[in-house]
Amino acid sequence: MRLGIDWGGTKIEVIALSDTGEELFRQRCDTPKGDYEGCLEAVRQLVEAAEQATGATGTVGFGIPGSLSPKTGLVKNANSTWMNGKPLDKDLQRVLNRPVRIQNDANCLAVSEATDGAGAGAHVVHAIIIGTGSGSGIAIDGKAHLGANGIGGEWGGITVPWLKPEEYPGPDSWIGHKGVIDQWCSGTGFQADYQERTGTFLKGPDIMALKRAGDETATAVYEGYVSRLGRSLAMSANLLDPDVFVLGGGMSNIDELYDDLPGAMAPYIFSDTFETPIRKAVHGDSSGVRGAAWLWG
Repeated sequence: MRLGIDWGGTKIEVIALSDTGEELFRQRCDTPKGDYEGCLEAVRQLVEAAEQATGATGTVGFGIPGSLSPKTGLVKNANSTWMNGKPLDKDLQRVLNRPVRIQNDANCLAVSEATDGAGAGAHVVHAIIIGTGSGSGIAIDGKAHLGANGIGGEWGGITVPWLKPEEYPGPDSWIGHKGVIDQWCSGTGFQADYQERTGTFLKGPDIMALKRAGDETATAVYEGYVSRLGRSLAMSANLLDPDVFVLGGGMSNIDELYDDLPGAMAPYIFSDTFETPIRKAVHGDSSGVRGAAWLWG
């Protein structure tokens, strides 16, 4: 049995999978924000609940909103900042009394979709989270690509490429950079753009409902979002040239994106042809936690 943990900023979730990928158990709890020891205890309780329910002991893989530094072994780049600088793998091994494997949550999405999802069988899968934030992960032959410095796929901190004059310098990010993909290409950024233009806060689905009804401002917000995400994907295409892009997170449920993004990318692709598909994650919100379980695949 494989156990996967998705340790996010708002929830911690466990899933138990059989060796064939069958879901045996799932449970989540609220993340004890700012409380590192409380998070460790929440993980211990979730693993205990999974193993009691299934009557089996499992390997444990973790997806976190950051990564382990190959140099120090400590967590870095996590927007759940209370885990930064912590020896998370060692602390989890102590709490759970077994080895653990840890990857960035976007890498877990990539592994999940490369294993039995929208990128199954593909050599290189670039998975993009477009939810509360925007991160990405890379799977090569079904394995997460961590990179020499533990930052493989870390596109969230990169400035949106080919910025337009009206976009410059862009909003501030939590890491202190302006105009980055994590801000502009996330669902949060989509909502913030609408609020800045109108003075009214609406959630993404409500903005899209207005766009579909012909509202000019909502349409402009959507078109700006598609342009920025398309330019960001084009950058990845020129650098990585993956076999498939897979989108996850709340914004990935906007069906129009899959028709509109190829056209937004095309002017920036350095090739006479580009036919790489852009697909929605098959496992949806479950993909990250499933990918964490598959780290022991």
